[in-house]
Amino acid sequence: MPSEQLPLFPSRRTTSKRRARAQAARAPESTGTTAPLDARATLATAITAYHEQMRRMNWSRHTIQAFGGDLNLFRKYVGDDVPLSAITSITIQKFLDWLRYERGVPCKPKSYQRRLTTLKGFFAWLKQIQVIADDPAAPIAHIPVIPPLPDILHDDQIARLLEHARTLLRAQKSDARPLLLVTLLLSTGIKKSEAMAIRLRDLDTADPNNATVFIRYDDAKKRFKERKLKLAPEFVTTLPIYLEQYQPREHLFECTARNLEYVLADLAQATGLGKTLSFESLRWTCAVQDYKNGMPEDHIRQKLGLTTIAWEEDGERLRRLASKPL
Repeated sequence: MPSEQLPLFPSRRTTSKRRARAQAARAPESTGTTAPLDARATLATAITAYHEQMRRMNWSRHTIQAFGGDLNLFRKYVGDDVPLSAITSITIQKFLDWLRYERGVPCKPKSYQRRLTTLKGFFAWLKQIQVIADDPAAPIAHIPVIPPLPDILHDDQIARLLEHARTLLRAQKSDARPLLLVTLLLSTGIKKSEAMAIRLRDLDTADPNNATVFIRYDDAKKRFKERKLKLAPEFVTTLPIYLEQYQPREHLFECTARNLEYVLADLAQATGLGKTLSFESLRWTCAVQDYKNGMPEDHIRQKLGLTTIAWEEDGERLRRLASKPL
């Protein structure tokens, strides 16, 4: 289905991991701290100085937040007061092993790679400004991690899905919700949680050809993900029927998220799509269609509500998906 990105939040220049490491290694004129760093300084003191360095380099707040969280996790594992001179390659490797096997919290491949990138940038900077003589992170190699590609629907599958949803709408016991949900997800690529959060006042359907939905976040920390997305005309024509059938008062979907999963499961069974049909597959199907229709990658990133850091991996996944033969 055609999809068009409307102006969202200001775009940011993508910072690649290689560029981040190069920036991190660039020596400042001073550390910006009250006392100069040396190898006897504590890890906590050095991390504070590195935060100041990232700000001086004008890194995005999302990058600073992500890298700062990585370093704080390392600090909690090693200890605030450990001197820099006591941190070795073995120390870093034990931390990485703890992340993957002992922490008790799943560490996604991209999180693992970013945390190693953060440590490499941090210690490369310390060596560059001659705080430490040897870089303990340099010998630790990145392990290439290629996450599996998500499922997407091809054109014939999309046509089959929409036709069945339209059949349910036209049935004697009409049900507009399947078609409304499918057209919403295929045109916007939003997540399940974002769909559940849509309020009726977030919809602007006065002009069917330019209808939009505003994706809002109650959490102030996630306000940067708020965006206005264009809706498919078929969503607009289905909406009045859905509203009459379900009578929602405030939210578009006044049911549980599990209920919407059941809607997709029933559609999958009826169309033979099986596990191929899910919120995730419809999200990526939307992104791939936008990509093939020529939408700029940064517009797709914003449409999906992703940070520049997340896009380093997800953008590569999108390109791989779009290049797969049908």
